[in-house]
Amino acid sequence: METINTIQKKKNNKLVEAMFGVGAHYAYSRSRRHPSMKKFIYGAKNNIEIINLEKTEQSLLKALSFVESLAKEGKKILFVGSKNEAQGVIKEAAMQLNAPYVVIRWIGGSLTNFDEIKKRIKRLQELTEQKEKGELDKYTKKEKLMIDREIERLEKNFGGITSLLEMLPKALFVIDPQKESIAVAEAKSIGIPIIALASSDCNLDLVDFPIPANDSSLASIKFFTAQIVAAYKKGQDQTPTQVPEEEKDTPNISKEKISLLAKI
Repeated sequence: METINTIQKKKNNKLVEAMFGVGAHYAYSRSRRHPSMKKFIYGAKNNIEIINLEKTEQSLLKALSFVESLAKEGKKILFVGSKNEAQGVIKEAAMQLNAPYVVIRWIGGSLTNFDEIKKRIKRLQELTEQKEKGELDKYTKKEKLMIDREIERLEKNFGGITSLLEMLPKALFVIDPQKESIAVAEAKSIGIPIIALASSDCNLDLVDFPIPANDSSLASIKFFTAQIVAAYKKGQDQTPTQVPEEEKDTPNISKEKISLLAKI
């Protein structure tokens, strides 16, 4: 009988092997598992459940295909990851794509009360512009200090989403939808598709493109985020007219190309 290690680490599957290498197969204890994750669990080792990475691979490729299609059409993805392990990775990934991001705390209404959020973004832009032009010099020292604090607060809350001033994102990429439950609920309520790296404690029924894998390990978060970035860049480089006819009906993109391009 095959062990968990040999099941997960298939030598003829480079993508599964790469996921195994970053510890993507580690979930939580069975007591924390959400019922929707049951079909993705292979077994357990030392009371820690093990995710079936062959099934994760299938889900990942569907998500990457969707990301690539968004990029081809020039649609924005909002990157969301406020847990400590994800903040730096998510911000860097979003900046590579000139994409919006949230890495501190999700402000309620960021999607569902977008008109109000746009006012705060415009306020941030106006104050920043005034400061750069020296137009704040006319204020007293105390007034300038208060304005600086307002800019700092607005930058912290809305600095990552200033590019959303014109329109809402067409999808969310989320690290740990359990932690980002407010963002997920808002996106769900207005029909914005959600791509999410989700461990065994997450409700996958709330996510359109779940990627069942370790969402707490820095290495795992880096790996899957890089896959998303690589897929988006691939889509950006390929306009609809450049898509070969025989590939138009093929939903999945090359497994090896994505894994080799994006591996960190």
